[in-house]
Amino acid sequence: MRVFGYRSCCTRTLLVTPVLLIALYLYAHYKLPGEAFSTKAPRLQEVRRYTFTKQRDDSMFNEVWPSDDNEAALAKTMRKNVKRGKYEKKNYDPLAGFDSNVATDDPRNSAGLNYDRFENKKGSLKEFVSETEDIGLIKSKEDMIKREMGYKHYAYNDMVSQRLGYRRDIPDTRHALCKEKKYTHRVVNTSVVVCFYNEALMTLMRTVHSIIDRTPDNILHEILLVDDFSDIEHVKDLQKELKELKKVKLLKTSKREGLIRARIFGADHATGEVLIFLDSHVEANQDWVQPLLDPIANDRTAVTIPIIDIIDPDTFKYTASPLVRGGFNWGMHFAWLQMPQSFFITENDKVNPIKSPTMAGGLFAIDRGYFSEIGKYDPGMDVWGGENLEISFRVWQCGGSMHIIPCSRVGHIFRKRRPYSSPNGEDTTSKNSLRVAHVWMDDYKEYFFQIRSDLRNASYGDISDRLALRKRLQCKSFKWYLDNIYPELTLPGKFKSHNAKAAQPMFGGRGTLKKVGKTQIRNEANGQCIEAQDMHKKGSAVLLGKCAANGKKQMWTVTELNELLLNDQLCLDAEKYPRLMKCTMLDGGQHWDHTGRARNRLYNAATGKCLSASSETSSSIIMAICNDKDSRQRWSMTVKLPQD
Repeated sequence: MRVFGYRSCCTRTLLVTPVLLIALYLYAHYKLPGEAFSTKAPRLQEVRRYTFTKQRDDSMFNEVWPSDDNEAALAKTMRKNVKRGKYEKKNYDPLAGFDSNVATDDPRNSAGLNYDRFENKKGSLKEFVSETEDIGLIKSKEDMIKREMGYKHYAYNDMVSQRLGYRRDIPDTRHALCKEKKYTHRVVNTSVVVCFYNEALMTLMRTVHSIIDRTPDNILHEILLVDDFSDIEHVKDLQKELKELKKVKLLKTSKREGLIRARIFGADHATGEVLIFLDSHVEANQDWVQPLLDPIANDRTAVTIPIIDIIDPDTFKYTASPLVRGGFNWGMHFAWLQMPQSFFITENDKVNPIKSPTMAGGLFAIDRGYFSEIGKYDPGMDVWGGENLEISFRVWQCGGSMHIIPCSRVGHIFRKRRPYSSPNGEDTTSKNSLRVAHVWMDDYKEYFFQIRSDLRNASYGDISDRLALRKRLQCKSFKWYLDNIYPELTLPGKFKSHNAKAAQPMFGGRGTLKKVGKTQIRNEANGQCIEAQDMHKKGSAVLLGKCAANGKKQMWTVTELNELLLNDQLCLDAEKYPRLMKCTMLDGGQHWDHTGRARNRLYNAATGKCLSASSETSSSIIMAICNDKDSRQRWSMTVKLPQD
């Protein structure tokens, strides 16, 4: 019996061992996470999600996003990649969001992909495909609250920002020649100064990670995060988030200083050769820093400014900005200036530094010693506003130069409002502008007072130190600045056309809307069509009416920018409620997409909701949480919206 028992045990062992070895091999081959796609984001809560594992396979991105947008091919490719072990369930932190490894560089949706929708089972791929562009989709009341709180506290869609995570891929928006440029001057290292006040944690950390990930280690000396006395809870945990980021230092002011003095505070703690000032809601793009530093390495009095790409505050879509330079008007407001086509004689002119009369102020690089020599910022200015014009005038008038660098690109969230005010409610921009006018503009300040006569006797503090600085630096006159740096700026009243009311272009001055075709929009629940109460009146509500073959109030023009245009005048807008508004030709409340399994819902990413009939019997139209099963949200159109 013992012999029999021994032989039985051996037999069982011989049978089981190969099975175990195969199981171990399969586990190691398919389940062990690859180092190339690990994430530094903390795991605060465990939920199931999918991410790429094993080695990076760039060819897969071309397979997954076929140019002809063939969903069947996409589904087939994704099933094949799942079979190969290219997806894996991992723990996912809803606050940290998605790993940087996820393929977010789809040009149709640079805001990222919603991988929570994907499951490796039959029938789920079609839903995944339809939802990849819906990162702003509101799926519950909790989502709606999170979105509204984001706008309240930060003036952008923090729900989308949280879903994006600490890292994401963004499109390389540089001119092709930028990739061929060689930078021959010596390498200088830099201290990046990022000041913030009550910034959303995910947005701030994405700023930090974009700098670290896209800046060569020998150039990035340090990142100084300057907390200007924030008072929201999650900022208190920031130190914990930064503990593994060796080059990042967190500084905090002892009281609320405002952006201007907080930047002086950060610069005083910096030890790098060059200072780069960045806002706290930006994303550095590919090879952004080398072209920014090269002119400074050649001439320490050069101040360089990246092209500021646009991150949409509603959808976080990343969009390239055109080549522009900075100017101002006599109301002391910064203005972007279009580059005349005559400036670009050769293709190389599109990648060479461009002299700029002023800068926007949020993002620029300057030699640290030179910054100190020319007087840093004006410490008598408060919080924010006017400091960009002050440093622009000072650099040019005191012997320096200022250049836009086309090959350096940094994305910036352009918020629709500032979510905070000065500590005592003062109009800091007006006070700061007065200091600029009295120190740098000489007699030309009278043109400012022609526009702002209410400020002629307003208080602006002691400027004796700044006047002494101008004298010590032997700075040139403001007339010299206008004659040599900004000759395009006309004086008020010099030409009749200056004060004449310009004709307003129909579409916000952005050109002509390109049309795809005309269609009625019929609701599948009640068979009625969308029409306007008054198709000539801005702000007019839209409602449902009996479909009429020749109804002008129901005939919508689909444009190439995914707008729905009525009577060649006004566009369907979702910002507050469905209504007609002046066409903006911008992503936002007027950009509509088909979504859902049958792609028959009308989704607006800026609101995160879908167009819906309020009931099957009512004529009212509302924006509602998207629900693919709700027939009130299904619309028939003979001409479809373009797919981005």
